[in-house]
Amino acid sequence: MSEQMTLRGTLKGHNGWVTQIATTPQFPDMILSSSRDKSVIMWKLTRDETNYGIPQRALRGHSHFVSDVVISSDGQFALSGSWDGTLRLWDLTTGTTTRRFVGHSKDVLSVAFSADNRQIVSGSRDKTIKLWNTLGVCKYTVQEDHHRYQINVQ
Repeated sequence: MSEQMTLRGTLKGHNGWVTQIATTPQFPDMILSSSRDKSVIMWKLTRDETNYGIPQRALRGHSHFVSDVVISSDGQFALSGSWDGTLRLWDLTTGTTTRRFVGHSKDVLSVAFSADNRQIVSGSRDKTIKLWNTLGVCKYTVQEDHHRYQINVQ
């Protein structure tokens, strides 16, 4: 017996392909979406039959596609990675960038928070994994020249 799923609605707000969505069990009514339009949108889900989600704010600042986005476990911050080679830490209350992480030489494809939100990891098309503190300092880089493919982190 398979579970039936029903489409409840469509969230419209991006002007490019959606590249990633993020949510957290602690805040089930909040979704973040990243896009090739260089933005992240924070959505508030509703129970309304005519409007299933309302865009709360757009997070803008990347100069190229936003490839990944995640939410911190406390729901206070978002982390995005972009083809501009940077990561951005966003304050979801104000919608502003609190930190910009620079160090990859190619597209950032994947980002993640540690369980305690004190460390950040990123994977890039430059074939490196970088471990950062939340102040934007790269503490460690893993680079394997024999990798033929880009690295994604989960």
